[in-house]
Amino acid sequence: MSRRVVITGLGAVTPLGTGVEKFWDGIKANKLGFSYIDAFDTERTGVKIAGVVRDFDETEYYGVKGCFDKKEARHLDRFTKYAVVAAHEAMEDAGTDFSDIDPYRAGVIVGSGIGGIDLTLSEYSKYLEKGPNRISAFYIPMMISNMAAGTISMKTKFMGANYDVSTACASATHSIGEAFRKIKDGYLDVCLAGGTESTNVEFTYAGFSNMKALTKSDDLERASVPFDKERSGFVLGEGSGILVLEEYEHAKARGAKIYAEVAGYGATCDAYHMTSPMPTGEAAGMGMTLAMQEAGLAPSEIDYINAHGTSTGLNDKYETAAIKLAFGEDAKNVKINSTKSMTGHLLGAAGAVEAIVCAKSIQENIIHATVGYKVPDELCDLDYCVNGNVQQEVGNVLSNSLGFGGHNATLCFKKVRD
Repeated sequence: MSRRVVITGLGAVTPLGTGVEKFWDGIKANKLGFSYIDAFDTERTGVKIAGVVRDFDETEYYGVKGCFDKKEARHLDRFTKYAVVAAHEAMEDAGTDFSDIDPYRAGVIVGSGIGGIDLTLSEYSKYLEKGPNRISAFYIPMMISNMAAGTISMKTKFMGANYDVSTACASATHSIGEAFRKIKDGYLDVCLAGGTESTNVEFTYAGFSNMKALTKSDDLERASVPFDKERSGFVLGEGSGILVLEEYEHAKARGAKIYAEVAGYGATCDAYHMTSPMPTGEAAGMGMTLAMQEAGLAPSEIDYINAHGTSTGLNDKYETAAIKLAFGEDAKNVKINSTKSMTGHLLGAAGAVEAIVCAKSIQENIIHATVGYKVPDELCDLDYCVNGNVQQEVGNVLSNSLGFGGHNATLCFKKVRD
């Protein structure tokens, strides 16, 4: 049994703002979600700029149905709070609580690359200073990366498949892909899917910085410049994106607003290196090919690719190579952009907020610019939308995520056509 899957709800917590409307308005305005780090002294790491969520006030959600109260909030890590709030918005946007569905046919698949790293640090400091008996009894359930998915299920009473996909920077895209398959193959009728991350602590920046992954630029406008020859590493971001995926006939019967159809999913592995993508782009290219094949589309039918586009030296040239392998001569005709030019890299949440961008792009027929680009790179020689937003018909879209460990995931979205 093969069924159609559509997106009927969106929720976001991002460096460009909390809420999809604020996030999407920022994207269309080519606004930068970057700010100077003030959570710690940046002299030790040399990393000065981050994509921090600045407008998230958890007290606004105390007592809100589907969120959390003050007491409960003390026992939820920030990455879980982001996910709960994004899921709440997505459910509100969907316009139903799905109480007409068997709860075992409603699921939650929400990924996180790291989980509660800030809590781990604070509890470890407590352990060193005061001993093991002072570690919080809530430390483990607050820290584990599956707790975002688990907490959302407690709020929604969705009792079907519930798990956390943790594949580094591909976590959210894999989560959406797995949710798509669960519905397509008849195991679920609805699923909340996406990713979440909160890593705004010096320890995390130090780890990424020491492996030469982060930019040390102090220029907000030139910190994250995907595909630009002067790119110097990614800007670390945080936040959450959650999508409501629903079986098409159910969505249509209830008169749901439908953003787009999830039509294909490709998942491959480089089997090459811990951190470097495969130089030929073969496996990432195959992920795109598999997603297009499942969607029944040829490369010439893809209007736009939301690239992983991290602004690192290796990713951008190898992803370009992957696109050329998957698209052949059509690579020069497809529009490509990187949302990370405005949000930074949200790690385990990146693919989810980028999926939201794809859905909104299809809905409004707009492809946002890759912001900040100035210097062409002969190894990145495709159309990266560097001259501003492009207003055109957007019918078929790919979204790529490539994670440390060689994890590649591509989603294919379509404009819904009966």
